Amino acid sequence: MSLITWTDVMKRGLAFQDADHKKSVALMNTLQTCSDADLPLAFTKHAQSLRDHLERENELMERTGFFAQDIHMGEHDRVLAETAAMQAKLDAGDIATVRAYVQQTLPNWFLDHLESMDTMTAMFAKRQGES
Repeated sequence: MSLITWTDVMKRGLAFQDADHKKSVALMNTLQTCSDADLPLAFTKHAQSLRDHLERENELMERTGFFAQDIHMGEHDRVLAETAAMQAKLDAGDIATVRAYVQQTLPNWFLDHLESMDTMTAMFAKRQGES
């Protein structure tokens, strides 16, 4: 398992983004520790939270004219498609594939995305007066 411990070091200085990321960490940790029976509901909660968060980030990038918004939004589209594919596997009863995804791929993606794209977006947005 790759449980993530939320710390202040993970904050990027935008209130909505930091709150969403903290919630995402809790949801991802739940996905890793829940029973197989609870995995479908936990994954649905994660997927909805992810969609809502990415929509807020997309709106921020559009509002501030973020110079790399096409790249960042493209990554959002990619991870949403990946999430939908995992939901389809879960719906088909493929617990093992989804379990592997939420234990390794998802937390690694989150940490990489936070350190790269989200950091750059937050830095830019704060320079534009966002908080």
